[in-house]
Amino acid sequence: MAGKAFRKFLPLFDRVLVERCSAETVTKGGIMIPEKAQGKVLQATVVAVGSGARGKNGEIQPVSVKVGEKVLLPEYGGTKIVLEEKDYYLFRDGDILGKYVD
Repeated sequence: MAGKAFRKFLPLFDRVLVERCSAETVTKGGIMIPEKAQGKVLQATVVAVGSGARGKNGEIQPVSVKVGEKVLLPEYGGTKIVLEEKDYYLFRDGDILGKYVD
C-alpha cells in the first residue's frame, strides 16, 4: 500500500504530515484573545501519510491514520515544514496521541 502525497511531498515510512487547526481568537462571550495568551493548538488534520514502517519480520505495518482525519498531537515535537508559504508538521505515526471519531 503506497502512501498518499500532498503538493508534491510524500512522507516516507511511518511519517504523517499534518496541518494544525487555527487557534480560537474570540471566546464564546465575544472577548478577543491576544496571540501571546493563546495556547498551542493540539488538534490537526492529516494531509499526507507514508506507506508504513517495516516490522521485525520484514512486513510493512500500515500507518494508523488516513488523510483527512483529525488527530490529537503532543504539545512538543514534530518537524516544521513550509510548503507554498503554509506551515505543516511532520510526525511519526507513534507520536500521534489519538484521532477524533465522528
